[in-house]
Amino acid sequence: MLRIETFTGPAWQWEGLAPVNLSLVPMASTPPARLKRDAPSGSEGRHPPLHILFVHSHIAEVERCLKVLDKLHFTVSAEVVATPEEFTERLCRGAYDLVVAEHPSPNWRERQALELLHLSNRQIPLIFIGSTLQRETVADFITRGAYDCIEMDHIGHLPVAVHRALDEKALRDDRDRAKNGLRHSEARYRALAGNLSYGICRCDLDGKFLEVNEAMVKMLGYASREELLAVNLVSALIQDSDKRTRLLGQSGQQGLVDPIEIECKRKDGTTLKIQFSGQEVMGEQGELDAYEVITEDVTKQRQLEDHLRQQAARDPLTGLANYRRLVEVLDMEIKRSERTGRAFALLLFDLDGLKQINDRHGHLIGSHALCRVADALSFCRDIDTAARYGGDEFAVVLPETGVEAANQVAQRICEGIANDGMEPLLSVSIGVAVYPHDGERIEALLRKADAAMYAMKAKKRELLDTRQRVAGQT
Repeated sequence: MLRIETFTGPAWQWEGLAPVNLSLVPMASTPPARLKRDAPSGSEGRHPPLHILFVHSHIAEVERCLKVLDKLHFTVSAEVVATPEEFTERLCRGAYDLVVAEHPSPNWRERQALELLHLSNRQIPLIFIGSTLQRETVADFITRGAYDCIEMDHIGHLPVAVHRALDEKALRDDRDRAKNGLRHSEARYRALAGNLSYGICRCDLDGKFLEVNEAMVKMLGYASREELLAVNLVSALIQDSDKRTRLLGQSGQQGLVDPIEIECKRKDGTTLKIQFSGQEVMGEQGELDAYEVITEDVTKQRQLEDHLRQQAARDPLTGLANYRRLVEVLDMEIKRSERTGRAFALLLFDLDGLKQINDRHGHLIGSHALCRVADALSFCRDIDTAARYGGDEFAVVLPETGVEAANQVAQRICEGIANDGMEPLLSVSIGVAVYPHDGERIEALLRKADAAMYAMKAKKRELLDTRQRVAGQT
């Protein structure tokens, strides 16, 4: 159960507020508010406690977000601010897992929340929410570092976005900790010599092993230290001057050197990815005597990163790229076209009559119709990117493609969808935009293609109305 201490209403405890009717008080006039959920009687099925900073002017919508999270077993401690000054002050004082910001918000510039978060140097995921979010605005926010943008009509997507944002943040934090752990001194080497997480070795100037720890023996799949000492696994790394410089830095260099990552083989032939970080060991007379190297197996970490990247970039229903990935691809294509001077095309497709298909045949057939469109788009070139742009809208990015070729591709896709041999029959409306003729920014290209697509849809409706009038007269 959720409870409230100072006033009746939504089941959340507000600290630092007198008993008042919140609907009559503008957020700008209230102090920053804190919401806390009662600790559940059991921890089964619940996520770790989550600290969220809301930038919002409407308490009711904040509570709506919190209730959606509660249904998915998130335990939330939340604070609400209404002004840029409060937001900056809270970022300086508090530790937050997530920022959820209203858009548009009274007295805030469009990107101000993002700008203030960047200025704070805090690596906190930010999600925008709002009643209506224009696609051009969403594209701009994601390009500038927002994690996601969710309309209040689809606020049920918030828990999924929060879960993915926290997973990516945890992964970045783990990677940063690993990098910091690999930067070490000789004293750290001695401290880690018996460590079971890091492989430690000392080798001579030719790369021949002089000593290794047990963790490195297990990492590489050997039966004993003696067996591993007989194999000069790092000799190629040490004898290659370029790789040795990347590993150790320039001779006599002061400061830290980033670790290098190399794919290696275990004794049984299986591959693993290892990060190497090393340092020179000087003799009593100041001469170079040996090298000390710390290794870490990052194979599972890289696999997890790849999996999370794929999850974050894919639409779960169709398997196509999602809107976030589409924005990234458009941004890369614009930068590439600026270098090469070659055009690229953006195609937008809208599935005609999806609501009627859902009403007549059911949502399962409607979902299958969306997958049929996705199948038709998946036969593009390897360099093309097909994405689900919205609920019933899709996009295809065609690198190095002009307007004539783009229109030909669009026509082929339309014909493929219309003639896929399945029921019910499907049709799509199309919009085409070509960089740089139709725009030099993502927002302009999306706006141009969107307008062309809806112009085609309007013509189809007019033609249908005309046919129905003629049929009625006869």
